[in-house]
Amino acid sequence: MTEFVLASASPARLNVLRGAGLDPKVIVSGVDETAITAETPERLCLALAEAKAAAVAATLSHGIVLGCDSVLELDGVAYGKPASPEEAIARWRMMRGRTGRLLTGHCVIDVAAGRRASDVAATLVRFGTPDDEEIAAYVASGEPLRVAGAFTLDGLGGWFVDGIDGDHGNVIGVSLPLLRRLLAEIGVPVTRLWR
Repeated sequence: MTEFVLASASPARLNVLRGAGLDPKVIVSGVDETAITAETPERLCLALAEAKAAAVAATLSHGIVLGCDSVLELDGVAYGKPASPEEAIARWRMMRGRTGRLLTGHCVIDVAAGRRASDVAATLVRFGTPDDEEIAAYVASGEPLRVAGAFTLDGLGGWFVDGIDGDHGNVIGVSLPLLRRLLAEIGVPVTRLWR
């Protein structure tokens, strides 16, 4: 069995992968996300995913490494994790009743073979209309401060998402269909990674 490494500290990503039959080893990349910039939200999340995968791959002699990074695009602007409760409240007031795109950059590297593939998955997210009291309670839970876009689909934030168009796993943190295609590009059948 080939060792599969997740270059991310995201418990949600880890849960999606475990639920899909993988048993990833987690190695956090340590990449300074603030040092990476790009012209578009798509390019930003892809550049971050590639940097994280490459940083971890550089420490290994074998295995398959997955790097991911998510941002919420609203009005052409990329939003990651809010820096403060005040920022999370302001963001939720801006998002309510609107539709954004949750973008997740994915990069896989076969360390021994030196092959890599990367791409971005996009899912439309239709936000509900929580009132100010609900937003304050949600932000007070701490959850929106730990995640890109200041919301989750699989946690408390799910109460305030009216629907999505696209891959739900992508919103949680990893698109299994895209990951399968990227693995195929580097010659690794996903079934070889199942535990």
